[in-house]
Amino acid sequence: MPLITHRYVTIKGIDIFYREAGREGAPVVLLPHGYPCSSYEFRNLMPRLADRWRLLAPDFPGAGYSATPDDFDYSFDGYAEFLDDFVRMLGVERFALFLHDFGSPIGARLAIKAPERVVALVIQNGDIPYEDALGPKYAEIEKTWRLPRSEMKKALAEAVKEEIFKEEFLNDVRSELAERIPPDLWKLHWSLMTPRRKEVAVELIAGLKENRAWFPQHRNYLAKHRPPTMIVWGPQDRYMPERSARAYLRDLPDAELHLLDGGHWLLETNLDEVVSLFRDFLGRVHSSNEPAFLVARRT
Repeated sequence: MPLITHRYVTIKGIDIFYREAGREGAPVVLLPHGYPCSSYEFRNLMPRLADRWRLLAPDFPGAGYSATPDDFDYSFDGYAEFLDDFVRMLGVERFALFLHDFGSPIGARLAIKAPERVVALVIQNGDIPYEDALGPKYAEIEKTWRLPRSEMKKALAEAVKEEIFKEEFLNDVRSELAERIPPDLWKLHWSLMTPRRKEVAVELIAGLKENRAWFPQHRNYLAKHRPPTMIVWGPQDRYMPERSARAYLRDLPDAELHLLDGGHWLLETNLDEVVSLFRDFLGRVHSSNEPAFLVARRT
C-alpha cells in the first residue's frame, strides 16, 4: 500500500504541516479538514487512493502540527486564503475537492475564487448552506447568537474541552459504530490545544453567525457551476442529518447521493464503503486511468 509522507512548508512565514500520498503529476485531491480535527482524519483514506491520485491534506494554521501565528486571519475567509496559497505554493492548478465539516465552507470559498480549478466535489457531511435543513445540534449554537459578542464567545468557550471533543467525534452514531471511532481523535487533538488555540476555536465557531449571510454565495456557486459531485453521507449526525444531504440536490440535481449506515466521521466507521465510492467516482471524472506502479515501471 502506498505510504503517506509528512512534510512542512513555509507559507507567508507560517510553518505548515501537511500529509501527501501519491505520485507528483497524478490528478490531485485536496483534503481540507474539519473541526476539532486536522489532516489526521485522512490518514486511512490517503493510502487507499494513492495508486491513482495525489492526495494533499494540510493542517490549517492553529490546528494539528501547523504553527499558530498571532497575526493570521482565523476565519472561514482567512482559511480559504490559506488554502489558495497552499495549492499555489505546491504548483497545483486543478483538483478534486473533498468537503467535510468546517472544510466545506472553507473549500467552497476556495472554489468560488477560481471555479475552473475544481474538477469535482466530494461532499461528506459538510457544513451545508441551507438554513432549513440543519440538524438540531445547530440550534444550540444559534441560541448563543442572541447574546452580546463577548458573552457569546464566553458561552462557546465552554464547548472547547476534552469531553466535548469526545462528543463531537462520537456525535450521534449507534454504539456499535462508536466502538470503531478511536479515542486517539479526541485525545490527540485535545493534547494539541493551547490557550491561544482555544481562542482560535472560539473565534471560528462564533464566525458561523456571519457565515450564515454567506450561504447564498455558496448556493449560487453550486447552481451556476454544477461541478461533478458525489454526496456521501452518514445520516447519524445531529448537526447534519439525512435532510442536510438531500438539500444539496436543490442546486446539484445531477449529483450522486449515497447514504451510508454511519455518522459524521465516515472515514472512521465506513472507510471501505467510502473508498469504493471514491474510486468509482474519481475514476470517471478525475483520473489519468494509469496506476502509479505502471508509471514507475515505464520511467
